[in-house]
Amino acid sequence: MENWVTGLRENVLSCLTSLSHGSAPFITTFVLIHLTAPAMANLGGSNLSSQTMLLGREYYQTCFGERYLVLGPLVAHIIAGSAKRLLSSSSKTSKPRSLTSLLSWTGYSTTLFFLPIHYMTHRIHPTSTLLPICAVGPSELDYEFVKTGLDIWPKTSWFLYTGLLLSVTAHFTDGAILLWNTYLRNTAVVRRSFIRRMSIIVGFSLPILTGLFVLSKEPSMIFPSFAKRFETVFMSSWIYRL
Repeated sequence: MENWVTGLRENVLSCLTSLSHGSAPFITTFVLIHLTAPAMANLGGSNLSSQTMLLGREYYQTCFGERYLVLGPLVAHIIAGSAKRLLSSSSKTSKPRSLTSLLSWTGYSTTLFFLPIHYMTHRIHPTSTLLPICAVGPSELDYEFVKTGLDIWPKTSWFLYTGLLLSVTAHFTDGAILLWNTYLRNTAVVRRSFIRRMSIIVGFSLPILTGLFVLSKEPSMIFPSFAKRFETVFMSSWIYRL
């Protein structure tokens, strides 16, 4: 009986691993498309960032794309990782990864803190029909919205954007090395050296952070009525009320 339970657990763990690994490319594609917009501010300011974002939304904010190419893989990735940790804790052959590992703590910091705040602030709260928000439409929610947050709540906005960016980038970097060594180790084994990981994290994050800096220095180009709607959206998130 014990051998049967152990075999079942190992099979489930294998399936959860495949689900976690299989959902990662979908999330990575979304992240690369989504973060291209703020990086483009280095070349053309908020105007180019907004245009790039609107193009990207054709992939990740359609009825199909948001459900099956973004939210679906994201939920699957989170559930698979969490379930795998719970099952691995009682497994004799595969122990769970340490919570202090880069892959673990960046994943949990993103899932439990940075991502929920970002998603609620930038996706859910703007759809509120209450006054004065009045359901800010996708075409209205451009990088003037980001500029409003950086202007009125600079410390909070910089903390949240930088924290989310670094957590996602670090998780992506360590996860990509793990996937490479798992499926392409016959090609070449990539070592998880500190310098290698930091080089990728800094190289990927720096253009986005400098893009946000460019946006923060631009003057606001929206009507006061729109600014009020944007401010109310931000105030709907608890962290902007602190």
